Amino acid sequence: MSDSQWSAGEVTFEVRMPPLPAERMTAAQQAAAEALLAGPRKGVKGPFIPLLRSPVLMDRLRRVGEYLRFESALEPRISEFVMLVVAREWTQHFEWGVHVPLGRDAGIAPDTIAALAEGRRPPSMSEREAIAYDFCDELLRTRGVSDHTYGQAVTAFGENGVIDLLGVVDTCLQFPDGLGRLWEAVCLVDPGTQAREALAGALAQFPGFRRAEGDDRE
Repeated sequence: MSDSQWSAGEVTFEVRMPPLPAERMTAAQQAAAEALLAGPRKGVKGPFIPLLRSPVLMDRLRRVGEYLRFESALEPRISEFVMLVVAREWTQHFEWGVHVPLGRDAGIAPDTIAALAEGRRPPSMSEREAIAYDFCDELLRTRGVSDHTYGQAVTAFGENGVIDLLGVVDTCLQFPDGLGRLWEAVCLVDPGTQAREALAGALAQFPGFRRAEGDDRE
C-alpha cells in the first residue's frame, strides 16, 4: 500500500493529503513533526497528517491534546472513558478505533465499552464513570448541565477536574465532529456509500457500533 492510500479493514481510501516526505517539509513543518515524534504519540498519525500542512495550528492542538490525554487532573480511565462517550455520540470511527484499546488498557470494563458501542447507558459503570457519563450525556444532549449534575462532578473530580473534563469533551468534539470528520470528508477521496458502510463495520469492533435509533448522521 502506498503513502497515498489509507486502509480500514477491506476498504482502501485514496488520500488527498498523504504524509509529507521529510525533504518536502518546511522548517516549521519539520519542527512540528519532530515534536510529535518526540512526544507521547510517537508519530504523525490520523488527522495530524493533513494538519501538518498548517504546522502552527497542528502544534497548538498537539499541546492541548497531550495535556488532556497524559497530564490532566483526570485519571486515564476517566479521560479515555469520556473520549469514548463523545466518539460514540458522533459515530466517529477513527477516534473510537484508537481509544477502545487505550480504554481497555486504562481499566474500562469490556461490557461498559460494549454498551457504549450499542448506544446504551452502561449498567455496570464505576461511580466515577457514572458521574462522568451523566455529565457528558447531559451536556451533549442539552448543551448544558443542571446544578445537580454539576455538583456531582465537582464533588468527584474537583473544579480542576471538571474544567479538564470539559477540555476533553471540547477536544474530542474538535477531532471527532470537527477536524476528524473534515479530515475524513476532505482529505480522503470518497469511495462511495457502500465503502463507507464497510468502513464503519471494519472499525466498529462491536456489532452494536452503529447509528442509534433516530440518528440520521452519516
